[in-house]
Amino acid sequence: MTRITTPALLRSRLPAVSLALLSSAQLAHAQAAAPADTTRKKLSLEEVVVSASRVEESFLQSPVTVEKLSARALRLTPAPSFFDAVEHLKGVQVITPSLGFKVINARGFVNTTNVRFAQLVDGIDNQAPHIGGPIGNVLGPSDLDIEEVEVVPGTASALYGLNAINGLANFSTRNPFRSAGLSVQQKVGINHLGDAATGARAYSETSLRYARVLVADKLAVKVNGTLLRGYDWVAHDPTDLNPAGNASVGLLGADNPARDPVNSYGNESSDRSNFALLSSPNPQSTKTYQVARTGYDEQALVDYTLRTLKADAALHYRPKPATELSYTYRVAGFDNVYQRSNRFRLQGYVLQQHAVQLLTPVVQARAYFTQENTGRSYNLRSMGENLDRNFKPDDQWKRDFTAAWNAAVRAGQPVAQAQAVARAAADAGRYQPGTALFGQKLGELQDINNWDVGAALRVRAALAHAEAQVNLAEALRRGGRPFPARLDLLAGADHRTYVVVPDGNYFINPNPGKDPLADNLTYSKTGGFVQAGGRLLADKLRLTATLRADKNNYFDVKFNPRCTAVFSPTQRQNFRLSYQTGYRFPSLFEGFSNVNSGQVKRIGGLRVMSDGVFENSYLRSSIDAFTKAVTDAANANTSTTLTPAQKTQLAVEQHKNLLVKNPYTYLRPEHIRSLELGYKAALGPSGRLLADVDFYYNAYRDFIAQVEAYVPQTSGGEPIASTDLSTVATALSTRAGQARYRLWTNSQTQVYNYGGSLGLRYELPGGYLAGANTTYTRLDRTATSDGLEDGFNTPRWAYNLSLANENAYRNFGFGLNYRWQQGYYSQTFLVNGEVAAYYTLDAQLSYAAPAAGLRFKLGASNVLNQYYVSYLGGPSVGGLYYLSMTYALPHAAN
Repeated sequence: MTRITTPALLRSRLPAVSLALLSSAQLAHAQAAAPADTTRKKLSLEEVVVSASRVEESFLQSPVTVEKLSARALRLTPAPSFFDAVEHLKGVQVITPSLGFKVINARGFVNTTNVRFAQLVDGIDNQAPHIGGPIGNVLGPSDLDIEEVEVVPGTASALYGLNAINGLANFSTRNPFRSAGLSVQQKVGINHLGDAATGARAYSETSLRYARVLVADKLAVKVNGTLLRGYDWVAHDPTDLNPAGNASVGLLGADNPARDPVNSYGNESSDRSNFALLSSPNPQSTKTYQVARTGYDEQALVDYTLRTLKADAALHYRPKPATELSYTYRVAGFDNVYQRSNRFRLQGYVLQQHAVQLLTPVVQARAYFTQENTGRSYNLRSMGENLDRNFKPDDQWKRDFTAAWNAAVRAGQPVAQAQAVARAAADAGRYQPGTALFGQKLGELQDINNWDVGAALRVRAALAHAEAQVNLAEALRRGGRPFPARLDLLAGADHRTYVVVPDGNYFINPNPGKDPLADNLTYSKTGGFVQAGGRLLADKLRLTATLRADKNNYFDVKFNPRCTAVFSPTQRQNFRLSYQTGYRFPSLFEGFSNVNSGQVKRIGGLRVMSDGVFENSYLRSSIDAFTKAVTDAANANTSTTLTPAQKTQLAVEQHKNLLVKNPYTYLRPEHIRSLELGYKAALGPSGRLLADVDFYYNAYRDFIAQVEAYVPQTSGGEPIASTDLSTVATALSTRAGQARYRLWTNSQTQVYNYGGSLGLRYELPGGYLAGANTTYTRLDRTATSDGLEDGFNTPRWAYNLSLANENAYRNFGFGLNYRWQQGYYSQTFLVNGEVAAYYTLDAQLSYAAPAAGLRFKLGASNVLNQYYVSYLGGPSVGGLYYLSMTYALPHAAN
C-alpha cells in the first residue's frame, strides 16, 4: 500500500472545501489502500501539503522538498511569531534588516530584497509591487489567524512562475467555518538589553481575531487586527570601506580624510574627490589627497521607533457543499527600516490588497489587486549627503577645506593634524544631530522627491493579478466521461500587470509616445501550465510532468519544464527525483528604475531605459584602479620643473590602458536548471521517527545584478563619442568628466551551486517532540567568473536542534531551539566582507488553562543576548524577551 492519506485522517485535519479538492479517484484509491486501523495519530502519516504540486498530496509523498510548520509546531515554537519560526526549518535562511522586516530565502543568493523567493498567503502573493518582494510579514496573517506554513526550498517556477526560482513560502490562514469565535493575544517584551547606545526598550504586540458563522454551512466572516510597537535593531558598523584612500600619502585609520564607515552616509565614493593640497610648508610640495564630506551616522538620521498596524476582513460563502467563494481585504500601515542598495526609513508606508478566491473540486481561481504608497519614507544615504550639501555646497566646502589645510601646513602642523583642522573649519556651522535646526532640515529633505537635493521616497504602485487552474481529470470524471483513475491532469493560467504612477525621481514612463510624468507605466506578464501525472507499478511509482510558458512585454516566450518521480516501496518510505527549470523576469526596479542617487544615475537595464549607456561606458572598477594609479604616480613624481597638473596628465597617459570598456549589455531573464534527489520516511515500528534528506544541484545563468560604469563627458556634460583612449582617459580622470551610472544587467558567468539537508523529527513518549536538522550549501564558481554574479551570501553549514512538549507537567509546556550557522562571505552593493559565525538559543515556557480558554507563553529569541549581524551593513540583533497571553472564546455553532 502506498497511499497513506486516508479520508478519515484528512477529514480530521482539513476544511471540507480542501478535502473536496481531492479527486474522486484519489479518494477511492485512498479508501482501498487504507489500513483497517485509521486511529493512528502519527503526524508523519497525517500531514498533507499543497505547495509542491498545487494539489493536495501526502507530505511523505511530495515530489519535491517541502518543509512544514503545523498548528502544533507553531504552538511549540519558542520564536516570538510564526514568521520567526520559519528560520528553524531545514534548508531555510533568514536575514534581518529590521526587527519588523525579515527576509526568507533558500539555497543561496540571498539579498535584502529577495525577488527570487515568493511569499504567499492562502496562495496570494503579498509583495510590495515596486519592491518586487514582501516587506516581512506586514501584509500577512497574525499569530492568531495562522493555520500552518509550507516552504518549498527550491525552484518552483514551473508551477508558480514569476519570482519563485529559489522557492516559496505559503502561509495558510484559519477558515472561519472551522474556527469561529473570539481570540485576543497580548505580547509584551523588551529588547536592547546590554545595548549602551540605546538602553532597554519596550516591545508590544496586540492582536485580535473574530470569526462567526452567520448562516450554517453557508456564510461566515472573520476579522483580524494587529498593532505592533517597538524599537528597531540598530546598524552601527564603523568599518572603513575606503581604508586605502590616502595610503600613498601615509594617512590611514582615523587620519584618513576619505573615511567611509559602513553605517555612515554622505561620505560614499560619490561624495569624495581629489584635492590638491600642500604636504609641507614648501610651496612646491603639493600632492593629491582624496577627501570625503563628513557624513552622518545612521543613528542620527533615523527614528528607530517601530510601528505596524494591520488588519484584514474576509467574507466566505458556500453556495453548495465543497464550493467556497471568499473575499478578503488586507491593509497595513507601518514604520520600520528597509534595505536595498541603500538603507531606507519606511514611514507612513501603506499597503492594501483586495482578493477574491473560488475553490471547488474542479476549479481554483484567484484575483487580487495590491496597492502601495510609500508615504513619507526616505533614503538614508541621500539624507546624509544632502544635509551636508544643504549646509554648504561641495565647491564651497572644498575651498574652505583647502584654505584651512594649507594654512595649517604653512604654520608647521603635520598633515594628519591639518586635515582635522581643515575639516573643523569647513564644517563650522554644520547641522548637528539633536538640535532643532537639524530636525527641521531633516524634515524638509524628507519631503523633497529628488535625491540630488533631497531624500524622499515617493512611489505609488499597484499590481493586478488573476489566475485559475482546472483539474481536468476530475472535470472529465464528474462529467461522466471515462478517464483512468490512476491518471491526473491539471492546467492553469495567470496574468499579472504592474502599474506605477511616475514620480519623476524613482520612476518615469520611458515608452515612446508616452508622457514620462503624466502617463502611468505598466509592465505585464502572462503565463500558463499543463501538468500530467500517473501511478504505475501497483501504485508504487508516481510520475508527473509539467510544462509552463510565460510571456513578458519585453521578452520572448520562455518555457519551464518539470519532471518528477516518487517511488514508494512501502507506504512509509519514499524516494523522489525531480528536474526542472525556471526563469525570472526583471522586477520593476531592475527594469525601470530612474534614480539620481549621490550623483550616480541608477537606471533600469531594459533598453528602453538605458539605450546607449552600455555601449559608451567604462567599468567603475577599472576607473577606480586607473584613478588610484594616476594619483600614486603623480604624488611620487619628484620633478621640480613640472606643475601638479602636468604631473597628473603624464600619469594619465601612462596608465590609460587600465580603463576597461563596459562588456555588459541590456537585461535578459535569469535562468536556473535544478536537479533534486530526496528520501522521506516514517521509520520505526510505529513511524515515530520522520527522516527527510535531500540533495540538489543548480546551474544558473544570466544573473541579474548591478554594475557601475561611467560615460566620459565634456565639461559641459555632453557624452564623448571619441574612441581615442587618451581623450577618454583625460575626461575620466576628473569628476567633471564622468557621467556616473549604476546599471542593472546580467552576469556573463554561469554559476553552479549544490547542497543538501537532513532533517529528523522524533515523537518521544509523553508528548515530547525532538528535532534536528542540518543544511549544507555550496557555491561552485566557473573559471569564467566575471565578478558580477549576485552575492551568494549563504553559510556553508547551518543546523538546528529542538526539544518541546506542549504538556510536560500539569498543562505546563516548553520549547527550545538552538541554531548555529557558519560564517560566510557577504557581498552586497553596500559592503563586502566576512560575516562571523553565530548561534542563537530560543526558549519558551507555556501554561494552558483550557477551561478558561487561556494560554500563557514566556519566551525569548536569542535568550543569551549574543549580538550578531546576519549580513554586513545590517543591524546588530540581540535578544527579544516576551510574555504573551492568548484568550480564546469559541463561538457556539448556529
